[in-house]
Formats: sequence, C-alpha cells, structure tokens
Amino acid sequence: MTVILRNTSAMESPPVAPRRGDGRPYRYEMIYAGGDYRGYADEPAELVGMLVPGYDELADDERMTARVRFALNAQVRLQAQLAAGPDLDDCGEAERAVILGGRHEPPAPARWEAPVPLVLVSTFYEPAGALPRPSGPADLQVWLDPADDWTLLTSLHTAGMIAVNRRRET
Repeated sequence: MTVILRNTSAMESPPVAPRRGDGRPYRYEMIYAGGDYRGYADEPAELVGMLVPGYDELADDERMTARVRFALNAQVRLQAQLAAGPDLDDCGEAERAVILGGRHEPPAPARWEAPVPLVLVSTFYEPAGALPRPSGPADLQVWLDPADDWTLLTSLHTAGMIAVNRRRET
C-alpha cells in the first residue's frame, strides 16, 4: 500500500506523514516530480511504481526493462539540465558533441574531464555492460543504476532528481 500527497510550498510546513492502517509509519518517504509530491511506501518497488506507471503489474523481466527505460529518460532530462548551465561554454567541441548528442547509443568517452558532468546509465558499462567506464574525476560522472529498485532510487537520490528517506527500524 502506498500513499501520495501533494507537497506543500517551501513557505508552508511539510505535510504530516501518513500512517498505515495499523498506526505504524511507512518505511520510506520519497519526494519527487520536482518536489511536487511526497510518496510513502514500505517497499522500494512501491516507490518505483510511483515513478513508472503500471510498474506493479509487470513481471520481473519487464520491471528491469521499465527501470532501464526510466533511467534513460531521466538521463536525457538531467543531462539537458546540466548542459543548460554556464559551464557548457567552457567545453570543447568534442565534449559538447557528447553532452548534446543523442542517447540512442550510450556515450563512450575513454576519459571525461569536461566541466559539465556526464550522465550515464550503468547498465551499459562494465561490469554489467560491454562498454568500459570512462576514467576521470568521479564528480564529473553522474551514474543512474537501474539494476534493482533500491539502486535506481538511491542513484536518482544521489543525482538530486528525487529525495528518498528510509525510517530506521526500532
């Protein structure tokens, strides 16, 4: 069971976290959709279901495909946001081609040092995929990892696309 609430504005107090039918709090809270919504659930898959319509009705292999597709869409959106900043002007022509290029094929630079971070989906790179991971400073590579529900959520959290909080078991 999940609960989704419209998030309040920054000028208001956050909404009171809902509780399950038995009175206990939900294990996870996720703020998503640009901060517009708060979702509450007990399982990571339920949170992914808030991001991917129909996810809860898919078989396991279909869920993997859905997570990869979601990660690719998130990659495109986040890369566009990062490219819209002033650092793009400091990139060379080849770097701009990688940043602004299509994502029908995963970007595969041997090294990445451009001032605009490169957003990558881990499925296509070693050890899961065939492409070598680019070398270079870690802060210039944003990895989205759709390997399972939790890694997708934590990678989106690390990338700043969502916020996920897990309640400590007491």
